[in-house]
Amino acid sequence: MSIFRRPDYTSEITSFIDELKAKKPTLEASQRAGRAIWWDKAQTLIEQATHKAARVPQKPYAYGTSPHPNATK
Repeated sequence: MSIFRRPDYTSEITSFIDELKAKKPTLEASQRAGRAIWWDKAQTLIEQATHKAARVPQKPYAYGTSPHPNATK
Protein backbone atom coordinates (compact mmCIF):
# COMPACT_ATOMS: atom_id res chain seq x y z
CA MET A 1 0.00 0.00 0.00
CA SER A 2 1.27 3.45 -0.92
CA ILE A 3 1.94 6.01 1.79
CA PHE A 4 0.35 8.65 -0.46
CA ARG A 5 -2.97 6.82 -0.83
CA ARG A 6 -5.89 8.82 0.45
CA PRO A 7 -8.66 7.21 2.45
CA ASP A 8 -11.74 6.25 0.45
CA TYR A 9 -14.12 9.18 0.30
CA THR A 10 -17.31 9.62 -1.67
CA SER A 11 -19.14 12.93 -1.62
CA GLU A 12 -22.87 13.12 -1.14
CA ILE A 13 -23.31 14.24 -4.73
CA THR A 14 -21.30 11.31 -6.10
CA SER A 15 -23.28 8.92 -3.92
CA PHE A 16 -26.55 10.44 -5.15
CA ILE A 17 -25.52 10.16 -8.81
CA ASP A 18 -24.35 6.57 -8.37
CA GLU A 19 -27.63 5.68 -6.65
CA LEU A 20 -29.65 7.43 -9.37
CA LYS A 21 -27.78 5.54 -12.10
CA ALA A 22 -28.39 2.27 -10.27
CA LYS A 23 -32.13 2.99 -10.05
CA LYS A 24 -32.43 4.16 -13.67
CA PRO A 25 -29.93 2.30 -15.88
CA THR A 26 -31.27 4.01 -19.02
CA LEU A 27 -30.63 7.51 -17.67
CA GLU A 28 -27.43 8.20 -19.61
CA ALA A 29 -28.91 6.89 -22.86
CA SER A 30 -31.93 9.15 -22.51
CA GLN A 31 -29.67 12.12 -21.75
CA ARG A 32 -27.65 11.44 -24.89
CA ALA A 33 -30.86 11.12 -26.92
CA GLY A 34 -32.09 14.45 -25.57
CA ARG A 35 -28.81 16.12 -26.42
CA ALA A 36 -28.97 14.75 -29.94
CA ILE A 37 -32.40 16.31 -30.44
CA TRP A 38 -31.25 19.85 -29.64
CA TRP A 39 -27.48 20.12 -30.00
CA ASP A 40 -25.76 17.44 -32.06
CA LYS A 41 -26.91 18.39 -35.53
CA ALA A 42 -25.01 18.40 -38.78
CA GLN A 43 -24.93 21.68 -40.67
CA THR A 44 -25.27 22.11 -44.40
CA LEU A 45 -22.82 24.27 -46.31
CA ILE A 46 -25.47 26.96 -46.66
CA GLU A 47 -26.04 27.05 -42.88
CA GLN A 48 -22.29 27.23 -42.28
CA ALA A 49 -21.95 30.13 -44.70
CA THR A 50 -24.90 31.94 -43.10
CA HIS A 51 -23.41 31.58 -39.62
CA LYS A 52 -20.01 32.72 -40.84
CA ALA A 53 -21.50 35.78 -42.55
CA ALA A 54 -23.44 36.72 -39.41
CA ARG A 55 -20.33 37.00 -37.24
CA VAL A 56 -19.40 40.42 -35.91
CA PRO A 57 -15.66 41.09 -35.84
CA GLN A 58 -14.33 41.66 -32.35
CA LYS A 59 -11.90 44.45 -31.56
CA PRO A 60 -8.42 43.34 -30.46
CA TYR A 61 -9.04 44.70 -26.98
CA ALA A 62 -12.72 44.67 -26.10
CA TYR A 63 -12.60 46.89 -23.01
CA GLY A 64 -12.20 50.65 -23.16
CA THR A 65 -11.45 50.99 -26.86
CA SER A 66 -14.15 53.55 -27.57
CA PRO A 67 -15.86 56.16 -25.43
CA HIS A 68 -19.17 55.33 -23.87
CA PRO A 69 -22.04 56.49 -26.13
CA ASN A 70 -23.64 58.43 -23.27
CA ALA A 71 -20.43 60.04 -22.06
CA THR A 72 -20.07 63.81 -22.32
CA LYS A 73 -16.91 65.29 -23.72
